[in-house]
Amino acid sequence: MRHLIDFGDLTRQEWDELYARASSIMDDPSRYIDACRGRVMASLFYEPSTRTNFSFQTAMLRLGGTVFGFADPNSSSVAKGETLKDTVKMVSGYADVVVMRTPWEGAAKAASLYSHVPVVNAGDGGHMHPTQTTADLTTITRLLGKVDGLSVGLCGDLKNGRTVHSLVKALAKFEDIRFFLISPRELAIPDYMRTFMLEKDMRFTEVTGLEAVIPQLDVLYMTRIQRERFVDPLEYERNKGIYILTRRKLERAKERMLVMHPLPRVDEITVDVDDDPRAAYFEQARYGMFARMSLLADLANQPRLDRTETVEIGTRPVCRNPRCITQTEHYLPPLVKKNGGVDCCAFCDGALS
Repeated sequence: MRHLIDFGDLTRQEWDELYARASSIMDDPSRYIDACRGRVMASLFYEPSTRTNFSFQTAMLRLGGTVFGFADPNSSSVAKGETLKDTVKMVSGYADVVVMRTPWEGAAKAASLYSHVPVVNAGDGGHMHPTQTTADLTTITRLLGKVDGLSVGLCGDLKNGRTVHSLVKALAKFEDIRFFLISPRELAIPDYMRTFMLEKDMRFTEVTGLEAVIPQLDVLYMTRIQRERFVDPLEYERNKGIYILTRRKLERAKERMLVMHPLPRVDEITVDVDDDPRAAYFEQARYGMFARMSLLADLANQPRLDRTETVEIGTRPVCRNPRCITQTEHYLPPLVKKNGGVDCCAFCDGALS
Protein backbone atom coordinates (compact mmCIF):
# COMPACT_ATOMS: atom_id res chain seq x y z
CA MET A 1 0.00 0.00 0.00
CA ARG A 2 1.44 3.38 -1.02
CA HIS A 3 0.70 6.43 1.15
CA LEU A 4 1.92 10.03 1.03
CA ILE A 5 2.85 10.94 4.60
CA ASP A 6 6.13 12.78 4.02
CA PHE A 7 7.49 14.12 0.74
CA GLY A 8 10.75 12.42 1.66
CA ASP A 9 8.98 9.12 0.90
CA LEU A 10 9.01 9.97 -2.83
CA THR A 11 12.01 9.40 -5.08
CA ARG A 12 13.09 12.04 -7.59
CA GLN A 13 11.80 9.78 -10.39
CA GLU A 14 8.40 9.49 -8.70
CA TRP A 15 8.19 13.27 -8.36
CA ASP A 16 9.14 13.72 -12.02
CA GLU A 17 6.34 11.32 -12.99
CA LEU A 18 3.89 13.12 -10.71
CA TYR A 19 4.80 16.50 -12.22
CA ALA A 20 4.62 15.14 -15.78
CA ARG A 21 1.06 13.97 -15.10
CA ALA A 22 0.14 17.31 -13.47
CA SER A 23 1.55 19.16 -16.48
CA SER A 24 -0.45 16.93 -18.82
CA ILE A 25 -3.61 17.65 -16.82
CA MET A 26 -2.98 21.39 -17.05
CA ASP A 27 -2.42 21.19 -20.80
CA ASP A 28 -5.37 18.88 -21.59
CA PRO A 29 -7.73 18.39 -18.62
CA SER A 30 -10.37 16.70 -20.80
CA ARG A 31 -8.18 13.58 -20.95
CA TYR A 32 -8.61 13.04 -17.21
CA ILE A 33 -12.32 13.64 -16.61
CA ASP A 34 -12.89 9.93 -15.96
CA ALA A 35 -9.56 9.11 -14.28
CA CYS A 36 -11.30 8.49 -10.93
CA ARG A 37 -14.77 7.59 -12.16
CA GLY A 38 -16.39 5.37 -9.51
CA ARG A 39 -13.73 6.21 -6.90
CA VAL A 40 -14.50 7.82 -3.55
CA MET A 41 -12.31 10.13 -1.45
CA ALA A 42 -12.77 10.48 2.32
CA SER A 43 -11.90 14.00 3.48
CA LEU A 44 -11.12 14.08 7.23
CA PHE A 45 -10.30 17.64 8.28
CA TYR A 46 -9.85 17.93 12.04
CA GLU A 47 -8.85 21.60 11.83
CA PRO A 48 -9.85 24.57 9.64
CA SER A 49 -8.73 24.69 6.02
CA THR A 50 -9.82 26.56 2.91
CA ARG A 51 -7.31 25.96 0.12
CA THR A 52 -6.25 22.40 0.94
CA ASN A 53 -9.77 21.16 1.64
CA PHE A 54 -11.36 22.81 -1.40
CA SER A 55 -8.39 21.92 -3.59
CA PHE A 56 -8.64 18.21 -2.79
CA GLN A 57 -12.41 18.14 -3.19
CA THR A 58 -12.26 19.97 -6.51
CA ALA A 59 -9.42 17.75 -7.72
CA MET A 60 -11.43 14.58 -7.06
CA LEU A 61 -14.58 15.97 -8.66
CA ARG A 62 -12.67 17.09 -11.78
CA LEU A 63 -11.35 13.52 -12.10
CA GLY A 64 -14.90 12.16 -12.06
CA GLY A 65 -14.80 10.85 -8.49
CA THR A 66 -16.91 11.67 -5.43
CA VAL A 67 -16.16 12.96 -1.93
CA PHE A 68 -17.50 12.52 1.59
CA GLY A 69 -16.14 13.52 4.99
CA PHE A 70 -16.15 16.27 7.60
CA ALA A 71 -14.56 19.68 8.09
CA ASP A 72 -15.52 19.81 11.77
CA PRO A 73 -14.68 16.83 13.98
CA ASN A 74 -17.46 17.86 16.37
CA SER A 75 -19.93 16.69 13.73
CA SER A 76 -18.43 13.18 13.78
CA SER A 77 -17.98 10.37 16.28
CA VAL A 78 -14.65 11.93 17.23
CA ALA A 79 -16.73 14.16 19.51
CA LYS A 80 -17.90 10.98 21.29
CA GLY A 81 -14.34 9.87 21.95
CA GLU A 82 -13.75 7.60 18.94
CA THR A 83 -10.06 6.82 18.45
CA LEU A 84 -8.18 7.74 15.31
CA LYS A 85 -7.61 4.03 14.64
CA ASP A 86 -11.34 3.24 14.70
CA THR A 87 -12.23 6.26 12.57
CA VAL A 88 -9.68 5.32 9.92
CA LYS A 89 -10.56 1.61 9.85
CA MET A 90 -14.23 2.50 9.43
CA VAL A 91 -13.72 5.24 6.83
CA SER A 92 -11.26 3.20 4.78
CA GLY A 93 -14.01 0.60 4.43
CA TYR A 94 -16.08 3.16 2.51
CA ALA A 95 -13.42 5.06 0.52
CA ASP A 96 -10.66 4.43 -2.01
CA VAL A 97 -8.33 7.10 -0.58
CA VAL A 98 -8.27 9.00 2.75
CA VAL A 99 -7.11 12.63 2.95
CA MET A 100 -6.36 13.90 6.47
CA ARG A 101 -5.65 17.30 8.05
CA THR A 102 -5.07 17.26 11.81
CA PRO A 103 -3.49 19.40 14.54
CA TRP A 104 -1.58 16.34 15.87
CA GLU A 105 1.92 15.71 14.58
CA GLY A 106 2.33 12.22 13.20
CA ALA A 107 -1.42 11.55 12.89
CA ALA A 108 -1.27 10.66 9.19
CA LYS A 109 1.55 8.19 9.86
CA ALA A 110 -0.57 6.66 12.62
CA ALA A 111 -3.61 6.42 10.31
CA SER A 112 -1.56 4.66 7.63
CA LEU A 113 -0.94 1.74 10.04
CA TYR A 114 -4.64 0.90 10.13
CA SER A 115 -6.02 1.99 6.75
CA HIS A 116 -7.07 -0.42 3.99
CA VAL A 117 -6.56 2.33 1.37
CA PRO A 118 -3.91 5.00 0.74
CA VAL A 119 -3.65 7.83 3.28
CA VAL A 120 -2.61 11.32 2.20
CA ASN A 121 -1.21 13.73 4.76
CA ALA A 122 -2.89 17.10 4.15
CA GLY A 123 -1.03 18.65 7.10
CA ASP A 124 -0.27 17.27 10.57
CA GLY A 125 0.20 20.08 13.07
CA GLY A 126 3.50 21.89 12.64
CA HIS A 127 5.16 18.78 11.23
CA MET A 128 4.67 18.13 7.48
CA HIS A 129 2.44 19.14 4.57
CA PRO A 130 3.64 17.13 1.55
CA THR A 131 0.82 17.98 -0.85
CA GLN A 132 1.47 21.70 -0.36
CA THR A 133 4.97 20.85 -1.49
CA THR A 134 3.62 19.26 -4.67
CA ALA A 135 1.86 22.59 -5.28
CA ASP A 136 5.08 24.49 -4.57
CA LEU A 137 7.27 22.41 -6.87
CA THR A 138 4.66 22.46 -9.62
CA THR A 139 4.57 26.27 -9.39
CA ILE A 140 8.35 26.65 -9.46
CA THR A 141 8.80 24.22 -12.35
CA ARG A 142 5.94 25.68 -14.38
CA LEU A 143 7.00 29.31 -13.94
CA LEU A 144 10.81 29.08 -13.81
CA GLY A 145 11.28 25.97 -15.95
CA LYS A 146 13.49 24.19 -13.41
CA VAL A 147 14.15 23.57 -9.74
CA ASP A 148 17.83 22.61 -9.78
CA GLY A 149 20.33 25.39 -9.11
CA LEU A 150 17.97 27.87 -7.41
CA SER A 151 18.50 30.10 -4.37
CA VAL A 152 15.47 29.77 -2.10
CA GLY A 153 14.60 32.05 0.81
CA LEU A 154 12.28 30.61 3.47
CA CYS A 155 10.95 33.43 5.63
CA GLY A 156 8.84 33.55 8.80
CA ASP A 157 7.95 30.85 11.29
CA LEU A 158 10.34 28.07 10.31
CA LYS A 159 9.90 26.25 13.63
CA ASN A 160 6.19 25.48 13.24
CA GLY A 161 5.91 25.86 9.47
CA ARG A 162 4.97 22.42 8.17
CA THR A 163 5.01 23.70 4.58
CA VAL A 164 8.64 24.76 5.06
CA HIS A 165 9.66 21.39 6.52
CA SER A 166 8.08 19.50 3.62
CA LEU A 167 9.63 21.81 1.03
CA VAL A 168 13.11 21.33 2.50
CA LYS A 169 12.62 17.55 2.38
CA ALA A 170 11.58 17.82 -1.26
CA LEU A 171 14.40 20.10 -2.36
CA ALA A 172 16.93 17.61 -1.00
CA LYS A 173 16.13 15.60 -4.13
CA PHE A 174 17.35 18.38 -6.43
CA GLU A 175 20.84 19.59 -7.32
CA ASP A 176 22.68 22.71 -6.19
CA ILE A 177 19.94 24.32 -4.09
CA ARG A 178 21.02 27.12 -1.77
CA PHE A 179 18.79 28.06 1.17
CA PHE A 180 18.49 31.27 3.13
CA LEU A 181 16.57 30.50 6.33
CA ILE A 182 15.09 33.81 7.47
CA SER A 183 13.51 33.82 10.92
CA PRO A 184 13.81 35.16 14.45
CA ARG A 185 16.03 32.90 16.53
CA GLU A 186 13.15 31.52 18.61
CA LEU A 187 11.31 30.48 15.43
CA ALA A 188 14.34 28.96 13.68
CA ILE A 189 14.06 25.66 11.84
CA PRO A 190 13.76 22.75 14.32
CA ASP A 191 16.73 20.59 15.19
CA TYR A 192 15.50 17.50 13.34
CA MET A 193 15.24 19.52 10.11
CA ARG A 194 18.66 21.11 10.63
CA THR A 195 20.10 17.63 11.19
CA PHE A 196 18.40 16.44 7.99
CA MET A 197 19.92 19.31 5.99
CA LEU A 198 23.40 18.63 7.35
CA GLU A 199 23.07 14.90 6.61
CA LYS A 200 22.10 15.69 3.01
CA ASP A 201 24.95 18.23 2.59
CA MET A 202 22.43 20.94 1.78
CA ARG A 203 23.78 24.49 1.65
CA PHE A 204 21.98 26.86 4.00
CA THR A 205 22.54 30.15 5.76
CA GLU A 206 20.46 31.17 8.78
CA VAL A 207 19.75 34.91 9.04
CA THR A 208 17.32 37.11 10.93
CA GLY A 209 16.86 39.83 8.27
CA LEU A 210 15.09 39.67 4.90
CA GLU A 211 16.25 42.79 3.08
CA ALA A 212 19.96 41.93 3.03
CA VAL A 213 19.44 38.60 1.22
CA ILE A 214 16.50 39.35 -1.08
CA PRO A 215 18.72 40.35 -4.09
CA GLN A 216 20.22 36.82 -4.13
CA LEU A 217 16.93 34.90 -4.27
CA ASP A 218 15.20 33.10 -7.13
CA VAL A 219 12.30 32.12 -4.87
CA LEU A 220 11.08 33.91 -1.75
CA TYR A 221 8.74 31.66 0.25
CA MET A 222 6.89 33.76 2.81
CA THR A 223 5.05 32.12 5.71
CA ARG A 224 2.57 33.28 8.32
CA ILE A 225 3.44 33.57 12.00
CA GLN A 226 0.85 31.00 13.09
CA ARG A 227 -1.01 32.00 16.23
CA GLU A 228 -2.53 28.51 16.57
CA ARG A 229 0.92 26.84 16.89
CA PHE A 230 2.03 28.89 19.92
CA VAL A 231 1.64 27.54 23.43
CA ASP A 232 2.76 30.87 24.90
CA PRO A 233 0.62 33.82 23.62
CA LEU A 234 3.37 36.25 24.62
CA GLU A 235 5.76 34.50 22.23
CA TYR A 236 3.26 35.02 19.43
CA GLU A 237 2.87 38.71 20.29
CA ARG A 238 6.66 39.17 20.19
CA ASN A 239 6.93 37.68 16.71
CA LYS A 240 3.79 38.66 14.81
CA GLY A 241 4.41 41.18 12.05
CA ILE A 242 8.18 40.74 12.23
CA TYR A 243 8.53 40.19 8.46
CA ILE A 244 6.39 42.20 6.05
CA LEU A 245 7.06 42.09 2.30
CA THR A 246 6.22 45.36 0.50
CA ARG A 247 6.58 46.68 -3.06
CA ARG A 248 9.47 48.83 -1.86
CA LYS A 249 11.42 45.79 -0.62
CA LEU A 250 10.81 44.04 -3.95
CA GLU A 251 12.69 46.80 -5.78
CA ARG A 252 15.94 45.08 -4.79
CA ALA A 253 14.82 41.62 -5.95
CA LYS A 254 15.52 39.88 -9.27
CA GLU A 255 13.06 40.57 -12.08
CA ARG A 256 12.05 36.89 -12.29
CA MET A 257 12.08 36.06 -8.59
CA LEU A 258 8.93 34.24 -7.48
CA VAL A 259 7.10 35.38 -4.37
CA MET A 260 5.33 32.35 -2.94
CA HIS A 261 3.13 31.77 0.11
CA PRO A 262 1.08 28.70 1.15
CA LEU A 263 -1.72 31.05 2.32
CA PRO A 264 -3.65 32.27 4.19
CA ARG A 265 -1.68 35.44 4.73
CA VAL A 266 -2.26 37.94 7.51
CA ASP A 267 0.03 40.96 7.16
CA GLU A 268 3.30 39.39 5.96
CA ILE A 269 2.66 40.37 2.31
CA THR A 270 1.02 43.74 1.71
CA VAL A 271 -1.82 43.87 -0.81
CA ASP A 272 0.15 46.16 -3.14
CA VAL A 273 2.45 43.19 -3.88
CA ASP A 274 -0.46 41.27 -5.45
CA ASP A 275 -0.17 43.16 -8.74
CA ASP A 276 3.59 42.62 -9.05
CA PRO A 277 4.32 40.06 -11.82
CA ARG A 278 6.56 38.19 -9.38
CA ALA A 279 3.65 37.47 -7.01
CA ALA A 280 2.83 33.79 -7.62
CA TYR A 281 0.82 32.78 -4.55
CA PHE A 282 -2.63 32.76 -6.13
CA GLU A 283 -1.31 30.82 -9.14
CA GLN A 284 0.37 28.54 -6.61
CA ALA A 285 -3.03 27.74 -5.07
CA ARG A 286 -4.44 26.85 -8.51
CA TYR A 287 -1.43 24.73 -9.43
CA GLY A 288 -1.99 22.87 -6.16
CA MET A 289 -5.29 21.58 -7.50
CA PHE A 290 -3.59 20.12 -10.58
CA ALA A 291 -0.83 18.58 -8.45
CA ARG A 292 -3.46 16.93 -6.23
CA MET A 293 -5.36 15.71 -9.30
CA SER A 294 -2.16 14.01 -10.41
CA LEU A 295 -1.68 12.43 -6.99
CA LEU A 296 -5.28 11.22 -6.66
CA ALA A 297 -5.32 9.77 -10.18
CA ASP A 298 -2.60 7.42 -8.95
CA LEU A 299 -3.45 6.70 -5.31
CA ALA A 300 -7.25 6.43 -5.61
CA ASN A 301 -6.82 3.72 -8.23
CA GLN A 302 -4.61 1.47 -6.11
CA PRO A 303 -6.13 -1.89 -5.10
CA ARG A 304 -7.36 -1.88 -1.50
CA LEU A 305 -5.92 -4.21 1.15
CA ASP A 306 -8.18 -6.98 2.39
CA ARG A 307 -6.46 -6.77 5.77
CA THR A 308 -3.78 -4.56 7.32
CA GLU A 309 -0.62 -5.88 8.95
CA THR A 310 -0.73 -6.65 12.66
CA VAL A 311 0.47 -3.65 14.67
CA GLU A 312 2.02 -3.85 18.14
CA ILE A 313 -0.17 -2.33 20.85
CA GLY A 314 1.48 0.43 22.85
CA THR A 315 0.95 1.09 26.53
CA ARG A 316 2.35 4.59 27.04
CA PRO A 317 3.94 7.27 24.84
CA VAL A 318 7.72 7.28 24.56
CA CYS A 319 7.71 10.66 22.79
CA ARG A 320 7.81 13.83 24.89
CA ASN A 321 6.51 16.15 22.19
CA PRO A 322 3.18 17.41 23.61
CA ARG A 323 1.79 17.80 20.07
CA CYS A 324 2.62 14.23 19.01
CA ILE A 325 -0.29 11.92 18.21
CA THR A 326 1.13 9.36 20.66
CA GLN A 327 0.21 11.68 23.54
CA THR A 328 -3.50 11.11 22.96
CA GLU A 329 -3.64 7.74 21.14
CA HIS A 330 -1.83 5.56 23.68
CA TYR A 331 -2.41 2.28 21.83
CA LEU A 332 0.05 3.35 19.11
CA PRO A 333 3.26 1.30 18.95
CA PRO A 334 6.48 2.95 20.21
CA LEU A 335 8.03 3.36 16.76
CA VAL A 336 11.57 4.75 16.65
CA LYS A 337 13.75 5.86 13.74
CA LYS A 338 17.22 7.37 13.40
CA ASN A 339 17.74 11.00 12.40
CA GLY A 340 21.42 11.88 12.23
CA GLY A 341 22.26 9.00 14.55
CA VAL A 342 19.69 10.20 17.12
CA ASP A 343 16.71 8.11 18.18
CA CYS A 344 13.55 9.96 17.14
CA CYS A 345 9.81 9.34 17.26
CA ALA A 346 8.79 7.78 13.95
CA PHE A 347 5.49 9.66 14.07
CA CYS A 348 6.52 13.29 14.72
CA ASP A 349 10.35 13.18 14.28
CA GLY A 350 10.88 14.52 17.81
CA ALA A 351 14.13 13.48 19.51
CA LEU A 352 13.60 10.84 22.22
CA SER A 353 16.67 11.61 24.29
